[in-house]
Amino acid sequence: MNLYTIGFTQKSAERFFTLLRENGIERLVDTRLNPGGQLSGFAKGSDLAWFLPALIGCAYTHLPQLAPTTEILHDYRKDHDWARYVQRFEALMDARDIPDTLDRGSFEAAASCLLCSEATPEHCHRRLVAERLAAACRAQP
Repeated sequence: MNLYTIGFTQKSAERFFTLLRENGIERLVDTRLNPGGQLSGFAKGSDLAWFLPALIGCAYTHLPQLAPTTEILHDYRKDHDWARYVQRFEALMDARDIPDTLDRGSFEAAASCLLCSEATPEHCHRRLVAERLAAACRAQP
Protein backbone atom coordinates (compact mmCIF):
# COMPACT_ATOMS: atom_id res chain seq x y z
CA MET A 1 0.00 0.00 0.00
CA ASN A 2 1.31 3.43 -1.00
CA LEU A 3 -0.30 5.91 1.38
CA TYR A 4 0.60 9.57 1.76
CA THR A 5 -0.88 12.57 3.56
CA ILE A 6 -1.11 16.23 2.61
CA GLY A 7 -2.51 19.43 4.03
CA PHE A 8 -3.45 22.34 1.80
CA THR A 9 -2.84 25.14 4.31
CA GLN A 10 0.29 27.20 3.61
CA LYS A 11 0.58 25.77 0.10
CA SER A 12 -0.13 27.45 -3.18
CA ALA A 13 -2.29 25.54 -5.65
CA GLU A 14 0.81 25.07 -7.80
CA ARG A 15 2.78 23.51 -4.93
CA PHE A 16 -0.16 21.35 -3.83
CA PHE A 17 -0.82 19.81 -7.26
CA THR A 18 2.91 19.48 -8.00
CA LEU A 19 3.45 17.48 -4.80
CA LEU A 20 0.61 15.13 -5.70
CA ARG A 21 1.87 14.68 -9.27
CA GLU A 22 5.53 14.19 -8.25
CA ASN A 23 4.53 11.48 -5.77
CA GLY A 24 2.39 9.60 -8.28
CA ILE A 25 -0.86 10.07 -6.35
CA GLU A 26 -3.73 8.35 -8.13
CA ARG A 27 -6.47 9.02 -5.58
CA LEU A 28 -6.91 11.88 -3.13
CA VAL A 29 -9.01 10.90 -0.11
CA ASP A 30 -10.57 13.91 1.57
CA THR A 31 -10.77 13.31 5.32
CA ARG A 32 -12.30 16.68 6.21
CA LEU A 33 -15.63 17.02 7.96
CA ASN A 34 -16.55 20.00 5.77
CA PRO A 35 -14.76 19.87 2.41
CA GLY A 36 -16.65 22.92 1.14
CA GLY A 37 -15.60 25.33 3.86
CA GLN A 38 -15.08 29.00 3.04
CA LEU A 39 -11.42 28.88 4.01
CA SER A 40 -10.64 25.99 1.68
CA GLY A 41 -9.75 28.18 -1.31
CA PHE A 42 -8.63 25.97 -4.21
CA ALA A 43 -9.11 22.88 -2.01
CA LYS A 44 -12.91 22.90 -1.85
CA GLY A 45 -14.13 19.38 -2.45
CA SER A 46 -16.28 20.32 -5.44
CA ASP A 47 -13.31 22.09 -7.05
CA LEU A 48 -10.88 19.26 -6.30
CA ALA A 49 -13.26 16.80 -7.95
CA TRP A 50 -12.69 18.78 -11.16
CA PHE A 51 -9.07 19.97 -10.71
CA LEU A 52 -7.52 16.60 -9.84
CA PRO A 53 -8.56 14.62 -12.93
CA ALA A 54 -8.07 17.61 -15.24
CA LEU A 55 -4.63 18.64 -13.98
CA ILE A 56 -2.94 15.44 -12.85
CA GLY A 57 -5.23 12.51 -13.73
CA CYS A 58 -6.07 11.81 -10.10
CA ALA A 59 -9.39 10.67 -8.62
CA TYR A 60 -11.11 12.45 -5.73
CA THR A 61 -12.99 10.71 -2.92
CA HIS A 62 -14.55 12.25 0.18
CA LEU A 63 -14.72 9.84 3.14
CA PRO A 64 -16.43 11.75 5.96
CA GLN A 65 -16.18 8.69 8.22
CA LEU A 66 -12.46 9.52 8.47
CA ALA A 67 -13.18 12.99 9.87
CA PRO A 68 -13.53 13.92 13.54
CA THR A 69 -16.92 14.99 14.81
CA THR A 70 -17.82 18.66 15.16
CA GLU A 71 -17.71 18.22 18.94
CA ILE A 72 -14.19 16.77 18.95
CA LEU A 73 -12.95 19.57 16.67
CA HIS A 74 -14.67 22.28 18.71
CA ASP A 75 -13.22 20.99 21.98
CA TYR A 76 -9.70 20.76 20.53
CA ARG A 77 -9.89 24.32 19.22
CA LYS A 78 -10.86 25.44 22.73
CA ASP A 79 -8.35 23.51 24.85
CA HIS A 80 -5.56 22.54 22.39
CA ASP A 81 -5.12 19.30 24.33
CA TRP A 82 -3.62 17.05 21.66
CA ALA A 83 -3.44 13.96 23.89
CA ARG A 84 -7.17 14.26 24.65
CA TYR A 85 -7.93 14.82 20.96
CA VAL A 86 -5.98 11.69 19.99
CA GLN A 87 -7.76 9.62 22.63
CA ARG A 88 -11.19 10.81 21.49
CA PHE A 89 -10.46 10.45 17.78
CA GLU A 90 -9.02 6.94 18.23
CA ALA A 91 -12.18 5.99 20.17
CA LEU A 92 -14.28 7.44 17.34
CA MET A 93 -12.39 5.37 14.76
CA ASP A 94 -12.94 2.30 16.95
CA ALA A 95 -16.67 3.05 17.12
CA ARG A 96 -16.76 3.53 13.34
CA ASP A 97 -14.85 0.27 12.90
CA ILE A 98 -12.06 1.93 10.92
CA PRO A 99 -10.40 0.42 8.90
CA ASP A 100 -12.67 -2.64 8.63
CA THR A 101 -15.55 -0.60 7.18
CA LEU A 102 -13.32 0.83 4.45
CA ASP A 103 -12.64 -0.70 1.07
CA ARG A 104 -8.99 -1.52 1.75
CA GLY A 105 -8.62 -2.83 -1.77
CA SER A 106 -9.06 0.70 -3.10
CA PHE A 107 -6.17 1.86 -0.91
CA GLU A 108 -4.00 -1.00 -2.11
CA ALA A 109 -4.93 -0.61 -5.79
CA ALA A 110 -3.94 3.04 -6.15
CA ALA A 111 -1.37 5.34 -4.57
CA SER A 112 -3.63 7.26 -2.20
CA CYS A 113 -3.15 10.48 -0.28
CA LEU A 114 -5.19 11.55 2.75
CA LEU A 115 -6.15 15.23 2.64
CA CYS A 116 -6.87 17.62 5.47
CA SER A 117 -6.24 21.30 6.05
CA GLU A 118 -3.37 21.22 8.56
CA ALA A 119 -0.06 22.19 6.96
CA THR A 120 1.84 19.35 8.65
CA PRO A 121 0.66 15.96 9.92
CA GLU A 122 2.03 16.11 13.47
CA HIS A 123 -1.18 17.47 15.00
CA CYS A 124 -3.68 16.35 12.38
CA HIS A 125 -6.14 13.49 12.39
CA ARG A 126 -5.00 12.41 8.91
CA ARG A 127 -1.77 11.10 10.45
CA LEU A 128 -3.78 9.03 12.94
CA VAL A 129 -5.88 7.61 10.09
CA ALA A 130 -2.76 6.85 8.03
CA GLU A 131 -1.09 5.09 10.96
CA ARG A 132 -4.18 2.98 11.56
CA LEU A 133 -4.49 2.01 7.87
CA ALA A 134 -0.79 1.16 7.66
CA ALA A 135 -0.98 -0.99 10.81
CA ALA A 136 -4.00 -2.85 9.42
CA CYS A 137 -2.16 -3.57 6.17
CA ARG A 138 0.90 -4.85 8.06
CA ALA A 139 -1.35 -7.12 10.14
CA GLN A 140 -2.95 -8.74 7.09
CA PRO A 141 -1.76 -12.30 6.48
